[in-house]
Amino acid sequence: MHELSLCDDLIRQVQLLADQHHAQNIARVTVSLGTLSGVEPVLLVQAFEILKAGTAASNARLIINTVPVRIRCDHCGREADVDPNRLICPACKSLDTQLLSGSEFILSQVELFVAS
Repeated sequence: MHELSLCDDLIRQVQLLADQHHAQNIARVTVSLGTLSGVEPVLLVQAFEILKAGTAASNARLIINTVPVRIRCDHCGREADVDPNRLICPACKSLDTQLLSGSEFILSQVELFVAS
């Protein structure tokens, strides 16, 4: 379950942002998660619930935006969303493709509460 270590890094990163902005707490953490990232969303949410205790994110909600697999064909130039296990150009059926998205795990947004 590498989601635990990934989530530990995520919590540290949002805690650092909260400290830098003198936030009282964190309301929401949004990540972009590619379907080829190797990260299981359910396990990531479970890890987040465990690791957020005692941090500025203790009441935060984790939002996961799933990023589809997108390729560009080096043969015909077409870009398309494809199934994770089928990185073949849907137009010309070439296997000569480049992965454009779908493997990322990115901290996209953090919503902080800052006292005024």
